[in-house]
Amino acid sequence: MTTIAKLIAVTMDCAEPKRLADFYSQITGLPVQYAEDEYAGIGDDTTSIYFQRVPDRKAPSWPGADKQFHLDFRVPDVARAVEEYVALGASKPEFQPGDWVVLADPEGHLFCVCPERS
Repeated sequence: MTTIAKLIAVTMDCAEPKRLADFYSQITGLPVQYAEDEYAGIGDDTTSIYFQRVPDRKAPSWPGADKQFHLDFRVPDVARAVEEYVALGASKPEFQPGDWVVLADPEGHLFCVCPERS
């Protein structure tokens, strides 16, 4: 039998860990747990997102095949959330594929803003 692993965190490469920790803290409500120039993190007792400094990181194109991963967030009002997240520093690419909205965080990591399930 395979040993079952429990996902405890996602770590994202970025140029400015403290900046991204602050951005994602604001959109998720998860508190900043640690913030240094080289490494930062947000989370609670069950979910964590960490940010590690990689100065030469290149943002993926969208749409494009160089996207390695993205995060999905469910919100009660997609249009309002998109407006708020853009005001915080996200950008909205022109190409949008569905009932959700694709955004890029301040360093170009893609994430989706999804409606609540009906």
